[in-house]
Amino acid sequence: MSSAVELPNLAHVITRYRFAYLMTTSTTGAPHAVAVAAVLHGGTLVVNGIGRRSRENALARPAVGLVWPPQSEADYSLIVDGQAAVTDESLRITPTRAVLHRSARSSEPNVSGACESDCVEIDLSLSSDRPMMRGI
Repeated sequence: MSSAVELPNLAHVITRYRFAYLMTTSTTGAPHAVAVAAVLHGGTLVVNGIGRRSRENALARPAVGLVWPPQSEADYSLIVDGQAAVTDESLRITPTRAVLHRSARSSEPNVSGACESDCVEIDLSLSSDRPMMRGI
């Protein structure tokens, strides 16, 4: 049994975006991307009206991703990893990780093994005394 968990940090960040791309994986390992409207209900992202291929992929391989593209080049993309459950014509996705991401604009040379992007982890915990987003 599980209980719904409010994720206020993620709920706040999602309001900045118009739509997301749902990423599922085919039997051959190929990515399948479709534009969707994902809504956070409690601790679950709900995507209504999924197609046949997204449904089949999520049933067989429930690890999925959602990518909300930035509004402008200076903005962040929102990337959420999660576990999907298929219900009727919708997906219910439990987020496992969320990050704001954009390409770094640094003129500094890359240190071997260092991330070249500007990433901000989104805290998915319940604690209200933690900052909403680290690094912003």
